[in-house]
Amino acid sequence: MFREMRRFKQQVSREECVRVLTEQKRGVLSVIGDDGYPYGLPIDHWYCEEDGHIYFHCGKEGHKIDAIRKCDKVSYCVYDDGVRKDGDWVLHFVSVITFGRIRIVEDEEKMRRICTEITKRFTDDEEYLQKEMESAFSRVACLELIPEHMTGKRITES
Repeated sequence: MFREMRRFKQQVSREECVRVLTEQKRGVLSVIGDDGYPYGLPIDHWYCEEDGHIYFHCGKEGHKIDAIRKCDKVSYCVYDDGVRKDGDWVLHFVSVITFGRIRIVEDEEKMRRICTEITKRFTDDEEYLQKEMESAFSRVACLELIPEHMTGKRITES
């Protein structure tokens, strides 16, 4: 159903993919938008190692939510910061593309955990977290991406 990676010698392990998803805070979520056009948007995420799912929070309305309600198939692309070898301008990095089905999370307790985990990726300020939960939680939607296929590739920019 999913294509094999054409440049398979550059493919990285599942563990390396998980490392990138765990370490990086954001990526590009792509949905099938209006009139069948792809719609890709930068978004923060939390990769849950317990279930292997990727979680997002967003507004309850908009292009993304409308697209997800029409079609639950998405892809999500994340890449690490990369490294340069001493004295070299070439950047070496790892990218991960996840294909799967996405759904709107309805369970309030699960939504609170998702919002908390995403916020913790940016700050450990508990007072800020509580204030945000009190003031904004009612306006938040949470999304759960259930991966069906994931590949990672080591890339050398040149």
